[in-house]
Amino acid sequence: MNFKETLDNNPIFQLVAQAAQQLQVPAYVVGGFVRDLILQRPSKDIDIVCVGSGIELAELVAKKTNRNDTHLAVFKNFGTAMIRIDDWEVEFVGARKESYNRDSRKPIVENGTLEDDQNRRDFTINAMAISLNVADYGQLLDPFDGISDLRRKIIKTPLAPDITFSDDPLRMMRAVRFATQLNFDIHPDTFDALIAMNERIGIISKERITEELNKIILATTPSYGFKLLDSCGLLDLIFPEFTLLKGVETEEGKGHKDNFYHTLQVLDNVAKKTPDLWTRWAAILHDIAKPATKRFDKKKGWTFHGHEELGSKMVKPIFTNMRLPLNEKMRYVKRLVRLHLRPIALSKETITDSALRRLLFEAGEDLEGLMILCRADITSKNGEKVKRYLKNFDIVEQKLKEVEEKDKLRQFQPMVTGEMIMEIFGIQPSKEVGIIKIAVREAILEGEIANTLESGLPFVIEEGKKLGLQANFTIIEALKTASN
Repeated sequence: MNFKETLDNNPIFQLVAQAAQQLQVPAYVVGGFVRDLILQRPSKDIDIVCVGSGIELAELVAKKTNRNDTHLAVFKNFGTAMIRIDDWEVEFVGARKESYNRDSRKPIVENGTLEDDQNRRDFTINAMAISLNVADYGQLLDPFDGISDLRRKIIKTPLAPDITFSDDPLRMMRAVRFATQLNFDIHPDTFDALIAMNERIGIISKERITEELNKIILATTPSYGFKLLDSCGLLDLIFPEFTLLKGVETEEGKGHKDNFYHTLQVLDNVAKKTPDLWTRWAAILHDIAKPATKRFDKKKGWTFHGHEELGSKMVKPIFTNMRLPLNEKMRYVKRLVRLHLRPIALSKETITDSALRRLLFEAGEDLEGLMILCRADITSKNGEKVKRYLKNFDIVEQKLKEVEEKDKLRQFQPMVTGEMIMEIFGIQPSKEVGIIKIAVREAILEGEIANTLESGLPFVIEEGKKLGLQANFTIIEALKTASN
């Protein structure tokens, strides 16, 4: 199979070929770009292997572009270099062979041939190369018949899987990741090795494991990857809190749904609606506290009271352990986990403006993500029941829109501030200020007062009286005048 025409259509390959010929080093396109080219998947990342110095080749290619906006980055410690040209990223490395000690992820690296380099690749579909050399320009070099595995949709290691996974245990996660992204099967021998060697994942850093897990989560059908991770025993090692969701208990003939498979269905449902990683993480964690809150009641059956609150508290420890960001992304996930039952509850009862105001206030800018999660959470096998719930959600969303347009609660800030309260009563920061602020907020949310100074100031005076505080009416009149 020859790809000369494809190479000729991209000037980057011509530049690399010319530079390699000038340096007299054989050069090849390898790995993911070749795989995606054959699968007709878009790719802007190109890996170049040369039998020589990858850094020297990259430097010459960068020079040959004759462009001031070509960005060259050199990583001498790793013997690699990377060039950015427009929206292309081209990475260069010299062919090498690697050997490993049993308990180390640090390889002993030596210069090697193209064959050595292909031998150390993770899977047959990533071990294919296309020549950039004059003698066989555009020719596919496929020593492990990766193209057949592409056609059969198989993930398979080029060497014996125990050697491939022992050398780099992260490849076990990558096997599941590629299977999920490409909707491929894992070869039986390769999968058996995943089971046999899963504990080797323990020497890999949390950061690298989570990077692969996030790529699985971002796939079109992420549940497939989680089921593979569970089947080979990796999931219990990297994410034990999630495997606790598995199983169904029965008491007095009453059982509950398997929350593991329910959660995977919710995750897939969310994946159909948004590519956002953090909304997908909220789907993964929305019922994470159900094992800890599960109780059997003779009248009600199985209950999980408070799982949303406890689940929200579990988000930070899980994110910390997974080395996920402890910033606004984490807070977004926490908020969705804590609130995920609220819209469902509203859809079952007469909806009051007060309840809608509270949901708008607490969800804020995260309301859209929350509603995606809540719709995804309806997974009953009863199709009519699902339709009924979703129709009720339509009503809830319409009413939320009406209340939001009227009260602007997503950016809710009471007009009466803590500074105003201190001025009115001539006091310093204290618990009394906090008590009055909370009372003002609650009164606005309950619809008792409007969110205006005209309505809020008299309320503040009355609340201050309850606490034995005397208002300064000169200050109050000044505030009214300023607001007008």
